[in-house]
Amino acid sequence: MEQLNLYQNNYLIVFVFLCLGVLLPIVALFAAKLLRPKYKQDERKYTTYESGMEPFSDARVQFNVRYYVFALMFVIFDVETVFLYPWAVAYEKLGIFALIEMLIFVVMLLIGLIYAWKKKVLKWI
Repeated sequence: MEQLNLYQNNYLIVFVFLCLGVLLPIVALFAAKLLRPKYKQDERKYTTYESGMEPFSDARVQFNVRYYVFALMFVIFDVETVFLYPWAVAYEKLGIFALIEMLIFVVMLLIGLIYAWKKKVLKWI
């Protein structure tokens, strides 16, 4: 019976934190809406402010799609290091099975890199 009571207390704590996590942002946003100053909206408010100067062209700039490809490749290999670091720290405890799993993981990433290289995705010009 004592074990059951312990589990109920854990669920109660989680429920309280869940309620606080939902209620606090709602209360904060409602309080901010009540307390904020109310201004009359005019057209000048919706213009772009550029260091005190009037904007003279469109603010949108088109970037080459290859920037996004390189960013995606960086993220992929950055996430790889996130997975490799804990494995390297606990290698002695994990044994040969973890070594084989990590080799499979690295080989899959290398296959993806070779595929991107063959498709000339990494070629800049």
